[in-house]
Amino acid sequence: MQIHLYNAIMVSYDMHEDDAKHLNHDAKKLSSIKGTKKKIKLQISSQMASMSNKETRISANKPIRNSDVYDLLLKIPAGKVSTYGDLARALGNPSASRAIGRILGENPNPIKVPCHRIVMSNGRVGGYAYGTAKKRQLLEKEGVSFINGTVKNFNNFRVYPQSNVKDRD
Repeated sequence: MQIHLYNAIMVSYDMHEDDAKHLNHDAKKLSSIKGTKKKIKLQISSQMASMSNKETRISANKPIRNSDVYDLLLKIPAGKVSTYGDLARALGNPSASRAIGRILGENPNPIKVPCHRIVMSNGRVGGYAYGTAKKRQLLEKEGVSFINGTVKNFNNFRVYPQSNVKDRD
């Protein structure tokens, strides 16, 4: 096959009989690919439909505001801890543990709003803007003990703060 181009635009072509056979063979391959493409599109659309149900369920949860998280932190007394998940559940969005962690990392006043009292669900220290050693030191100063990096008698120190946030849109 010869293709004639002018300024990168095809202006004509010459096809031989063998070229036509190859094109016919390639067309068959393309049609099988198109069938595969349709199958893939169906699979993707069904997966997206199931994902949209999950997204709807997730988006039906209450939005979390930084100020709501900080208000909850103020309810955790010295010498007690709570978890990222506990705060997320209290605010009506149980799948938002990571968002809680992000919000705690943005805490503008960690002296007044004690984000160091939030630990992981297994009792391990978790992150802290001033480092995990400082977080542990603050908790120990408040009377929280640790064994191998985990809060000793975790359930005895754990509290479940309750939110005063009403439904809002």
